Amino acid sequence: MVIDIHCHAGTAEKLQAPWTTRADLSRYLERAEEAGIDKTVVFAITSEDYERANAEVAEIVSRHRDRLIGFARVHAERDKGKIERLLRLAVEDYGFRGIKIHGAEALPTREVCEAAEGLGLPILIDIMGRVEILPLLATEFPEVNFIVAHLGSFSDDWRVFQVMPSMLAQYPNLYADTSGIRFFDYLLEAVQVAGAKKILFGSDGPLLHPGLEMQKIRLLKLSPEDEGLILGGNAQRLLGI
Repeated sequence: MVIDIHCHAGTAEKLQAPWTTRADLSRYLERAEEAGIDKTVVFAITSEDYERANAEVAEIVSRHRDRLIGFARVHAERDKGKIERLLRLAVEDYGFRGIKIHGAEALPTREVCEAAEGLGLPILIDIMGRVEILPLLATEFPEVNFIVAHLGSFSDDWRVFQVMPSMLAQYPNLYADTSGIRFFDYLLEAVQVAGAKKILFGSDGPLLHPGLEMQKIRLLKLSPEDEGLILGGNAQRLLGI
């Protein structure tokens, strides 16, 4: 089973960029099917109201239950005091299987991590290059699995890429996804140092083409076993599929 761990869906309020306006999955779903992707994790784009946005994502998932898996998105600071309620709603009513946090808004707090631990949810986090927080998260919450989007930097910060492989190898509960990584040799190094068991395929759809992002995994020229772990095996394990 091939699983894309990183895709956006739904609408938002600001209308100032694609990621604050709309993430339409119609083309993505066609492209994902052509690429051989069986299931895709989806979560809200940047919103002013994640309770509303999560409900919208749940409705989208309900229309494509054979293809989509929902993650709940929360703002660690703005949603302070109601994190557990929002996540419990997402799990119990919507069937969501994880959490998305974006560092451009707020990095994970103890409240978020405690809720994730209690509900048994992984956290997909865009750290925006803040690699120094990862040992704190990993050691304070060893039972929570953290998936670091874009190997730590969507902005091609080579300094982050240089230290991520050793961090992935050191901490059992740290993982990374492959979405949007343009510096191919750093991705290769991450697999070689940390092992295929610590890397998950992600596309950052719908703006990035899932077939193009998958081709990077093919070009790693791994064994069938290791390629299978990255393309879906690791996600199946972390999501309990």
